[in-house]
Amino acid sequence: MNSRIISIYFLFLSAETSKNSVHQTPVAVIKGPGESFNLKCNHSNTDFDMIQWYKQPPGKTDMSLLGYTRFTSNVVEDQFKSLYNVTGNGKSQSSLVILKLRHPEDSAVYFCAASGAQCCMKPPAPTKTFSGREGTIIHLLIRT
Repeated sequence: MNSRIISIYFLFLSAETSKNSVHQTPVAVIKGPGESFNLKCNHSNTDFDMIQWYKQPPGKTDMSLLGYTRFTSNVVEDQFKSLYNVTGNGKSQSSLVILKLRHPEDSAVYFCAASGAQCCMKPPAPTKTFSGREGTIIHLLIRT
């Protein structure tokens, strides 16, 4: 059996106080190509009602917005609708499901971020520039 390792890196953005912490799970998983993969994010800040999901390819500084949960509305950006699903409520939790694992396209840094939703404003920018944070590393083994 020939095996390849895809590294999926999870980085969660959190403030210093526990009230503002954002947590992502799982820590590690082994999956085969074509299988789905579920990432979970939760927070306990009652001022936040939105959770965004971002993906950063290896070696890049730009992040793409995959989707978000705002109040009880779950949105996946148009170009990612066949690849991901977002569920949850922005008040406390959200999940990002990678519908069908692909190699090497799904090797990336995945971020969840919680914030307060802004009424009558545009949703989060589709790309962000990221620098200088550390996070949890997940190694996803894709059997080929």
